[in-house]
Amino acid sequence: MKAMILAAGRGERMRQLTETQPKPLLRVNGKPLIQYTIENLVAAGFNDIVINLAYLGHKIRDFAGNGQAFGCQISYSDEGDTALETAGGVRHALPLLGDAPFLLINADIACDFPLITLKKQPVKKAHLVLVSNPPHHPEGDFHLQPDGILAQHGTTKLTYSGIGVFHPCLFSNLPPGPLKLGAVLRHNMPSPDITGEKHQGFWMDIGTPERLKVLAQQLE
Repeated sequence: MKAMILAAGRGERMRQLTETQPKPLLRVNGKPLIQYTIENLVAAGFNDIVINLAYLGHKIRDFAGNGQAFGCQISYSDEGDTALETAGGVRHALPLLGDAPFLLINADIACDFPLITLKKQPVKKAHLVLVSNPPHHPEGDFHLQPDGILAQHGTTKLTYSGIGVFHPCLFSNLPPGPLKLGAVLRHNMPSPDITGEKHQGFWMDIGTPERLKVLAQQLE
């Protein structure tokens, strides 16, 4: 199974740190965020990785190269100067991802979810890893029904972790251009083809300088 790292965003809430550096290259305890992601993927057996690029993307390419230094093969989907958002970025990268389901992971999260378990996850359209709602996102994203199917509405919503397995068919008929993943998923819900599971362990969205500092303390 291939993996795709979403790394094209500007990181607006990190603007004071990302004027000259793309967010995935911000360092935590001396190591860029995206290196943690690459190493976690390789440790879980994902050796064929696609990374999308936009804002200062050449710096990410210069850092990660062809992946040989990390024990994997890395290809790049360059979106130009303006990122295509999550779903638009995946659609743009489909020629590199092939016809089989692939793992999709955000470059700006930290999580101890066992990625290896997703390699054998049966997927018709999408399978999402969800977490409890963090303080900065109390309303959540999707309702996880008892049968594992995701829905827009329900008594309790959970937050999408930024980790999931997706089938290319979810994106292949989308128009080119910027488009968010949440909109695509909601358009297809509820459907037995979109499932999820809840992760009970550690997870953090590294969306602000303050959370970057908290992560550094967690990893000390």
